[in-house]
Amino acid sequence: MTTPPRHTRLTFHGPLSETRADALVQRLVRHAPTTVLDIGCGWGELLLRILAATPKATGTGIDINADDLARGRKAAAERGLAPRVRFLEESATGTPHGPADLVLCVGASQALGSQLPQALGELRRLVSDEGRVLLGEGFWQRPPTPAELPRMWPDAKATDHPDLATLVGLAVDAGFRPEWTETASLDEWEEFESAYLADTEVWLARHPGHPLAAETRERADRHRAAWLTYRGVLGLAYLTLVPVAAR
Repeated sequence: MTTPPRHTRLTFHGPLSETRADALVQRLVRHAPTTVLDIGCGWGELLLRILAATPKATGTGIDINADDLARGRKAAAERGLAPRVRFLEESATGTPHGPADLVLCVGASQALGSQLPQALGELRRLVSDEGRVLLGEGFWQRPPTPAELPRMWPDAKATDHPDLATLVGLAVDAGFRPEWTETASLDEWEEFESAYLADTEVWLARHPGHPLAAETRERADRHRAAWLTYRGVLGLAYLTLVPVAAR
């Protein structure tokens, strides 16, 4: 049975351009990490690029999505990186896979705790004292209106995200200094969200009478309506964080 393809148009599972990804990799490998831990790695594209740029490093990616992990393992094998990376299907809660010289947590802080301060505390535990954390975290570019919130995601609340200043302040409170602060552009968001749905939209146009079409159409329409609502309201910050040394 023909089924909708999944995420074949996406390089990264988030609003991240090639230009920004290249700059992030260059910055993150400056301190020559030898161990890299990716929380909620998906298929680990950024992890693999960092390993390719640091031949002495090894990596561990953790996620609970078996399909994404299989895609990551396939990509690692194709790039000759399989001996230096492992993709683990497991929860990140209380993970023992640390401390690492570089910890990636992009759009996945919920895997470390239901509240952002708790997740930031876990990131501090998981990074070595001389290491770095790349945190990709949502923030409100402006406060959402009461009319917008119900159209974003189930049970969306104004307290689901902080503003950018509060987000950076929480990182500082957790024992980090922000080496670099940047945010995804509208172009990056639009490319990501369009690519997220593109395969599904084409499949729906070609298979309107398929047994799975009604369910797939409802899911796609709901996602599109949500992102067109949070477009320009929800941002994503990329924070390169340096752990503060113990006194």
